[in-house]
Amino acid sequence: MSETASISDLCSEIRSAEQALTAHHEAVLRRYGLAMTQYLVLLALSREGGMSAAQLARTCGVRQQSISSVLSGMQDKGLIRRRQSPLHAKVQVATATSEGETVFQRAYQEVAVLERQLAEAFSPAERASLVALLERARAVLVQQTRPAEP
Repeated sequence: MSETASISDLCSEIRSAEQALTAHHEAVLRRYGLAMTQYLVLLALSREGGMSAAQLARTCGVRQQSISSVLSGMQDKGLIRRRQSPLHAKVQVATATSEGETVFQRAYQEVAVLERQLAEAFSPAERASLVALLERARAVLVQQTRPAEP
């Protein structure tokens, strides 16, 4: 196998694994009426409590304009509530409602099944190696990604 083929295979395998993981999560989340970004919002709120739209956009890896429409949809569904920040009059802080927490916990339990199965497919040493290798790959990808020209 040539070096070029093995480099191409590496990128293809990373992409393929990411696509399989995304497809699984989306299928699970669809059963709960959630899109991936909505799930990520609920995950962030479950870990951090109340967060602003800007904080959620950064955490979820989306633009602030996108998160605004996501949050409006979630508020309309009764999954989150937004209130004025006690620190900044122009900032709203989102928190999960009890319905949002319930939907998130149910979806998370199904997502966690896959996470456990993945963990069990590797020995502890293999998992540690895989995580370290993926972290190194992510660092290279981030370093090599140039911002888009305005």
